[in-house]
Amino acid sequence: MSHPLVRLPHLDLESFSRATGLRPELVRRLVALGLIDAFPDAAGDLCFPPSELAAAGRLQRLRTNLAVNYASLGLVADLLDRIAELEAALRTRARTPGGAPWT
Repeated sequence: MSHPLVRLPHLDLESFSRATGLRPELVRRLVALGLIDAFPDAAGDLCFPPSELAAAGRLQRLRTNLAVNYASLGLVADLLDRIAELEAALRTRARTPGGAPWT
C-alpha cells in the first residue's frame, strides 16, 4: 500500500460552493457539463482542486457579461482559450529572429 508524501489540498462541494458563491446544485451541473473539474474522494463525494476556483469565476463572468447559457459556456471558454494560445504563438514568433510581426 502506497501513501502520498504530500496530501494535495482540495475543497469539498460545500467549501467550493461557499468560495464561489454558487449553489451546490449548480456546481454539480457545471461538473456534469465538463466545465469544472472534480474528482471523487474516498467516500465518493466531489472534491475540487483550488485551481477550479478561478475556472468557476471565469464561467460566472462569461455568464454574467455575455448572457451565455450554461450549455454554451464550454464552447465560449474553449474559443477564448484557443484565441489566447494563438496570440501567445504570434508573440513568440514575433520575438524570434526572422519572425515577421503580425501588425
